[in-house]
Amino acid sequence: MSPAALDNANPTILNASELPSRKQNVVPRRGPDSKYTDVIFARPSYLLSPFCGDDYGAAIAWPRGGAGGSGAGGDDDFLDGTEPEPIDEQEIYGIVTVPPFLSFNLISTITDPEHPVSLGQLSVINLSDIRLTPSPRGGGQLVDPNTLVDVFVEITPTITHCSLATILGLAVRVRLEQALPPNYRVDVRCKESTHVQDDQVNKQLADKERVAAALENDSLKSVLDKMLETCY
Repeated sequence: MSPAALDNANPTILNASELPSRKQNVVPRRGPDSKYTDVIFARPSYLLSPFCGDDYGAAIAWPRGGAGGSGAGGDDDFLDGTEPEPIDEQEIYGIVTVPPFLSFNLISTITDPEHPVSLGQLSVINLSDIRLTPSPRGGGQLVDPNTLVDVFVEITPTITHCSLATILGLAVRVRLEQALPPNYRVDVRCKESTHVQDDQVNKQLADKERVAAALENDSLKSVLDKMLETCY
């Protein structure tokens, strides 16, 4: 796309080293992930590769244990007496690295449709604009894994007249819905006063029928495929 055709030809771009980061030991989840594995990996028929391609099974969003048992490669070796951590805002953002095994790339690494950089680098996605209800550790205790959790994400377009605001929100919504356990309910909105038509954008993102219809559009699916390639 030529610079003249871009909504924002010179956006502010953060260096990857400036983004939030955290390293920790994460153990296999034995809650909703293991209980509803078939449900999580059953992709809606309107989604195409990379959402439900033949090789999608290799792109695991959250750490899971092996077939079981102790010994080399088993859960007992990997757990090492540590407790499973709840999914929190930092994991939704996508900044958890488990060296040398896994790196979770949820929404901050989604690629912008106009520029070859991530939404995190463009500050379209910010850690402070992600909220989970109830809190992952309500009253200091882990929330029951079967509890319905609301995931609220606000996006900030780089300019107030961005024509791709709906596509940005749609990419975030699709990524979270495909990666999170089924008891997580996703709500993606355009941050108030960051877009001249934020009310209209939010209505489109909240309308499930319109979202499903939009995902049947081949051109749009191609754009989303490209945006989400950097998340796996």
